[in-house]
Amino acid sequence: MEIVVKAGRPQSQKTGCLLFGACEGRRRSSVLQTYDDAQGGRIGLAAKRQQFTGRVGEVLQVSPAEGARGVRIMVVGLGAEKGLTGERLRQAVGRAVDQLTTLHEEALTVVVDSFATRNLTTAALAEALAEGALLAAYRFDRYRTPTRTRSVPPKRLQLLLPTAAEAKAAQTAADLATAVCTGVTWARDLVNEPGNVKSPAWLAEQAREMATAAGLECTILDRAELEREKMGALLGVAQGSVRDPRLIILRYQGGTANAKPVALVGKGVVFDAGGISLKPAAGMEEMKMDMAGGAAVLGTLRAAAALRLKCNLVGVVPAVENMPSGTAIRPGDILTAQSGKTIEVQNTDAEGRLILADALNYVRRYQPQVVVDLATLTGACIIALGHHATAVLGNDQRLINDLHKAGEASGERIWQLPLWEEYAAQIDSKVADVKNTGGREAGTITAAAFLEKFADDLRWAHLDIAGTAWEEKGRPCYAFGGTGVGVRLLLRYLRDRS
Repeated sequence: MEIVVKAGRPQSQKTGCLLFGACEGRRRSSVLQTYDDAQGGRIGLAAKRQQFTGRVGEVLQVSPAEGARGVRIMVVGLGAEKGLTGERLRQAVGRAVDQLTTLHEEALTVVVDSFATRNLTTAALAEALAEGALLAAYRFDRYRTPTRTRSVPPKRLQLLLPTAAEAKAAQTAADLATAVCTGVTWARDLVNEPGNVKSPAWLAEQAREMATAAGLECTILDRAELEREKMGALLGVAQGSVRDPRLIILRYQGGTANAKPVALVGKGVVFDAGGISLKPAAGMEEMKMDMAGGAAVLGTLRAAAALRLKCNLVGVVPAVENMPSGTAIRPGDILTAQSGKTIEVQNTDAEGRLILADALNYVRRYQPQVVVDLATLTGACIIALGHHATAVLGNDQRLINDLHKAGEASGERIWQLPLWEEYAAQIDSKVADVKNTGGREAGTITAAAFLEKFADDLRWAHLDIAGTAWEEKGRPCYAFGGTGVGVRLLLRYLRDRS
């Protein structure tokens, strides 16, 4: 989607659709009222007839025949002005884009002033509106044959501001949103690729090509190099598949040469059948998304380079496939991680924490300021938080607080779960240093307690995105499939630090 920012009046625009926002209890903002008065009050009349109140989720359409100059008018409900947030604005524009997609409308002009709130600056307002449109316009249609009847999102978005000065601020914000959403879109594409395409080697090659284009340093470790690194936990998970593992390392130098980096670690299980502890057949096709944490890290590095953030980053993605075979690890096997700790494997479907154990140990060599890992780690997280929030746990409360703040600003909300030492007792092993599952109780917490064993002297936070990485039905801003969750959260966190 092309984004254009300009100054002008709604009355003078040639566009497929003019989009206004309206708060609950105030169906017509001043800019909408001025426009409507010039058109003979058609919008107000339509609002009364269709009982449009401005509640969240409401969309009022006035057809071109009723409006001026053949322009379709659309008004989206924003809810109460007092609680109006950037995420609610994204969702509102996302609803409009979804409706225009079914109407085959190619151009959308957003009257930014009608969405104004005391809570947000012009730049923040424009960024949220642009993000909402870009996120909603995403579709993964690569493997579908084009047809005339298929719905197509608008190709052009115009942000309309009342003055040139405001348009200039909005242009900067729109450029920022475009860079961020490019990272999100690429992460979604990676997640949505089918398992027969997405091998660990394929994922590593996508990272290498992106790094070359973005000016990042890229290192890929193959099986032989992983063996030399003695990454026994990662190699243990990979040994059931005929497709060899990779460790992807990306570095971005946007800060001073001696500044310690922020390390981002993402789980990269390109397909997870569960290994010998085989998953049920129902829903297994979604397990191509078990590398969403790795995709988020790759998308974040891509966008950080585009934004030229003033910080240093290192991204590490352990990429494997977890399959059952005659060479796969078994329940009861003992693996030796790179750190030297031994791990009793009680469930081969608890594989994400095994590859992250070696990746967390690996990033120590970069002496990071902080480490954040992302992983579709536990089904227990979905039971605890559903699909509306990512779980966060860690050993550094300041880091967790900063991530929470970034989550609220980006709309990718997180919720902290405890990581008390009592939970670590559930992963004590009688035959090794630690076992890879603590049972059904507090599964998200015991998984994090396992990771803490390998991040104990790092400033570390863990994001369990199991419930937020995949959209089953489709909703505003989130088409069916991978959501790209984590990219906007991490970029907001990094921007705040910078």
